[in-house]
Amino acid sequence: MARGPKKHLKRLNAPKKWMLDKLSGKLAPRPSAGPHKLRESMPLIVVLRNKLKYSLTYNETKKVTMSRAIKVDGKVRTDMCFPIGFQDVITIDKTGEHFRMLFDVKGRFLIHRVKKEEAAYKMCRVKSLSTAAKGIPVLVTHDGRTIRYPAPSVKVHDTIKLEIETGEILDYVK
Repeated sequence: MARGPKKHLKRLNAPKKWMLDKLSGKLAPRPSAGPHKLRESMPLIVVLRNKLKYSLTYNETKKVTMSRAIKVDGKVRTDMCFPIGFQDVITIDKTGEHFRMLFDVKGRFLIHRVKKEEAAYKMCRVKSLSTAAKGIPVLVTHDGRTIRYPAPSVKVHDTIKLEIETGEILDYVK
């Protein structure tokens, strides 16, 4: 009997959205626990090594992430298996590049290069609305963010435009 969460992921059982080849090993990197589910995200190592081709090996990718060169949504991430999900912004300060995780028309993950102005915000889906302690209204987004005091006209399933640095709602779409 296994105890606790699974720590390994076979390559053939990895989500097809990652587009990993079958023959380059038995195992695939398993995403850590984080803001996105396993099937709705891709580990940072797969993005850097397989998609962007910034490194060739596991150890090279480890050195890049441990040098604190990679930011995801404005925060430095040193975990190679940090889950990168839909609309997440990846920033590489040393090269001055910004990327956004999107889906292509077939539902596969697509890394899209964006400008600095566009990398300052992200679109989030409102998953739930509730009230916290002392009657403070809060909303929860698809990537696990909790935002206090949203506009009263924002409802569940709306899309909000969120500024990454401050965490404020810039705009919303019904």
